[in-house]
Amino acid sequence: MKKDIEIAHSTPLKRIDEVAAQLGIDSDNLEHYGKHIAKLPLSLIQPDKKGKLILVTAITATRAGIGKTTVSIGLALGLNAIGKKACVALREPSLGPCFGMKGGAAGGGYAQVLPMERINLHFTGDFHAITSAHNMIAALLDNYLYQHQKDGFGLKEVLWRRVLDVNDRSLRTIVTGLGPATNGITRQAGFDITPASELMAILCLAHDEKDLRRRIENIVLGYTYSGQPFTVRDLGVAGSIMVLLKDAIQPNLVQTTENTPAIVHGGPFANIAHGCNSLLATRMAMSHADYTITEAGFGADLGAEKFYNILCRKSGLVPDATVIVATAQGLKMHGGVPLEQIKEPNEEGLRAGLANLDRHVRNLQRFGQSVIVVFNHFAGDTQTEMELLGKHCQEQLGVPFVVNHAYAEGGKGAEAMARLVVDTIEHRPSQPQLDFTYNDDDPLTVKIEKVAKTVYGAASVTFAKSAQNRLALAERHGMGHFPVCIAKTQFSFSADATRYGAVSGFDLLIKDAVINAGAEMIVAIAGDILRMPGLPRDPQANHIEYVDGEIIGLS
Repeated sequence: MKKDIEIAHSTPLKRIDEVAAQLGIDSDNLEHYGKHIAKLPLSLIQPDKKGKLILVTAITATRAGIGKTTVSIGLALGLNAIGKKACVALREPSLGPCFGMKGGAAGGGYAQVLPMERINLHFTGDFHAITSAHNMIAALLDNYLYQHQKDGFGLKEVLWRRVLDVNDRSLRTIVTGLGPATNGITRQAGFDITPASELMAILCLAHDEKDLRRRIENIVLGYTYSGQPFTVRDLGVAGSIMVLLKDAIQPNLVQTTENTPAIVHGGPFANIAHGCNSLLATRMAMSHADYTITEAGFGADLGAEKFYNILCRKSGLVPDATVIVATAQGLKMHGGVPLEQIKEPNEEGLRAGLANLDRHVRNLQRFGQSVIVVFNHFAGDTQTEMELLGKHCQEQLGVPFVVNHAYAEGGKGAEAMARLVVDTIEHRPSQPQLDFTYNDDDPLTVKIEKVAKTVYGAASVTFAKSAQNRLALAERHGMGHFPVCIAKTQFSFSADATRYGAVSGFDLLIKDAVINAGAEMIVAIAGDILRMPGLPRDPQANHIEYVDGEIIGLS
């Protein structure tokens, strides 16, 4: 089979005007970024028209991932293949993983969004706009402190860090303002990766431009010596930041390998942020398609939990069904099979790993969701393994099961999955609903404990002193009603990345908390999770090349 990039290069693309027409959008409403990409103005969102919404999540991920994006795109292809009007809404890839571990995040095989190189790289400049806007706030804050120090103004604590869309461990902690006094005030600072930026979360949670500005103004940059929050509104620069984000707030329209519409917008990570594409992109798709497919990052304990408890809570969205993706390799990893052997047949190891799937399915059902298990097929998977999983889903879990062949066969290989999803939605016993893990008025510590115990399987939660102080500060300043966003490793239910399976009975350590007053959520830092990743020993950047006018090495 061809490599992903070879498939992408061999797929004839339609002009974006033709793709938009499939959604009933006239070309005059598009802001073109070349022949195959366009921005969609927010005026195209129709609040009264709401198609069906399907969330795609997964079991706990392997280092290579589980294939949620491939399944999400494949489901859109399959739905269109059986005559349904479907659109997929996805996050934009970050350059960090593209040049670090993964090499790309635009789907795979014959289930990709295109043009994949542009989507994986600079795309329409949304990430650059967010990075620039975030760092503009940092520069303006530092300048304000420098210019007003003689007036006696200062901040006891500066919370606002800089961001960069590159994995760079050397920038996690830095010192700024070194040298002569004209270089600014010397202080310890640092960088996070752009997907962890509060502006990224704000862009993805904003209802419209007015809401975007309100949230930007509410960003807490630091605290004065009297203990009062100092915000972007106090800095007086919200208008400048809006100018930098005026184009980035508009969702991006592209196409799949079968020329069906795809909306790609926003890109927060689910292990350090809330892990969903923009609310605006999802609403745009739901306005123009009968079925909208969206995904939430990493395993269901991270992305799906945050999709429900944060995005759905704040937006009123309720998925009509949730698809959970499993792979034989992932299940065998969770069954204790050594990583170098998970591609080999191992019935016993796969059976032992089913506990991870079971935990996720029960969690999703606890939210009130209709759940469908999708086996993402790889070339080396055996019929016995697929039958084992199907029988387990039917007899032990009582949930529908289907095999996805979209990677190798495109929409044709996803028709069975599409029909099962439609059938599940049409024959559900009642209207979809969501049962949140916690209430708005629960104390922040209780919210974290409820997620840790109910979703992760923790026995207890320990709060470090710094986390206790930050959570108390948030409540003291009227932010106790915010949802919580737990930043945690994606490789385990616990905060220990090496503990696979369905680990339970552990203590979850909350080391610190970050107040995101603009995004209106409190980020709790669990274990050793970092908001600026590092590069692996052999980064994908070593294998990406530009040869004879073509990019190779992206996947």
